[in-house]
This record gives sequence, C-alpha cells and structure tokens, in this order.
Amino acid sequence: MPEGKQRYHVSSAVIVVRPQDEDRVLRQISAMSNVEVHGVQDGKMVVVIDGYSSGQLGEALSTISAIDGVVAANMVFEHSEELEGIAHEGRTDAA
Repeated sequence: MPEGKQRYHVSSAVIVVRPQDEDRVLRQISAMSNVEVHGVQDGKMVVVIDGYSSGQLGEALSTISAIDGVVAANMVFEHSEELEGIAHEGRTDAA
C-alpha cells in the first residue's frame, strides 16, 4: 500500500448471551479495546468493532465468542475506507 495511505475498518455485530451472564459479559466486552457496546436488551448486545484490518475485527469477534456466557457472536456489517495521511507504522489499535 502506498506510504501515507491506510484502510480503516468498522463492523457491527450482534452478541447473544445467557441472561444470567449479561452483566458480566457486558463488563468484559466494554473493557475491550476498539469495541463499543451500543445497545443491550433481552440477552442481545449490539457492538461496533473498529480497527486497521479485517483480521483485527475478526480477532475481536473471536475473543468475544470465547467469553463464558456468550451463546453467539455474529458480524452483521463491515465497512472500510482508505484514510489519507495516517501513518500506520505497525499499530494494532485505533487509539
């Protein structure tokens, strides 16, 4: 990729959790880098995951899937855009 050009990826996902584990799972997901919880209702969570590659998004989704109490974690949508003037230099986070 040409120097100074970087792609940025954003994905939404729906997470299904056992009702008795909802609060604990919410705390764990909320503590993750590059993951934001946007809604919780009846054992379902809508999250947004962002990062510099599809692999980074997939890794976050896999981490969420492995949390005890998570029944399903499904990516719903992914979008990426080319950003200009952003130096990536091997970063793995969006901070």
